[in-house]
Amino acid sequence: MRNKISTLLIVAVLILIGLTACSPRTTELAETSTPAAALPSAPAESDGSEDLTIDLQVNLAGSDIDNFFNWKGNVRYMAAEDKFDAISGASEKGSTHLFMMYLYDVEAKTTMSSGLRGLFLYGVNGASQVAVDNLNAATNADGSITIQYIHRGTAFRFTTDKNGILSLPDGNMENRKIGTPKELEAEFTSDGTAMGVDFDKVWASDVSPTGASPDSMYFWDGDLQVALEGDMLTMKGVLTAVIR
Repeated sequence: MRNKISTLLIVAVLILIGLTACSPRTTELAETSTPAAALPSAPAESDGSEDLTIDLQVNLAGSDIDNFFNWKGNVRYMAAEDKFDAISGASEKGSTHLFMMYLYDVEAKTTMSSGLRGLFLYGVNGASQVAVDNLNAATNADGSITIQYIHRGTAFRFTTDKNGILSLPDGNMENRKIGTPKELEAEFTSDGTAMGVDFDKVWASDVSPTGASPDSMYFWDGDLQVALEGDMLTMKGVLTAVIR
């Protein structure tokens, strides 16, 4: 009896081994099979919400009495109807630092061109800053408007379409480093200052686009209407925060 039981056990083990060897290798196949291709993510799209309103006016002829930078965002208390305060020599409502909320995301990545934010701040800077940075604008033959300035060693240029529209995020916005915050390279300026800069030389080569960081959490989308009447430069529009 004991020999029969032993024999049966041996036979059972052999049969089990045989069945296991012949069974489908489901686990191994699952581990080695090619995963399904991931679907491409949908492009970021604007929902048209009015998240940031811009209203800028700057006199390019050396007077700041009519200058202003009015803006309103989607963060509570982060808004201002602002202008230059001659007594303090700064913005009356603090736009210089408050607007940083809309320039950077929570990871400190830019959501728009830092040069565009700099342009906005001429509405709350004194007339001397307009001159020191050589802020200027011109209407081109096709109706487009070009705005350019130099600040802390970097030149910025913004060009609208023929209808005066500067679109974000893909509008014509450029910059070029031409020095340091304290000194401009001699090849670009005749007297060492921004006022002596030859912009034709600046934009002749090595020009880079300026805009939102490609890996920012969101970016600003919308149109800014630019107008130039005499020496008065204005810019108005509504922007939408678009999540990537």
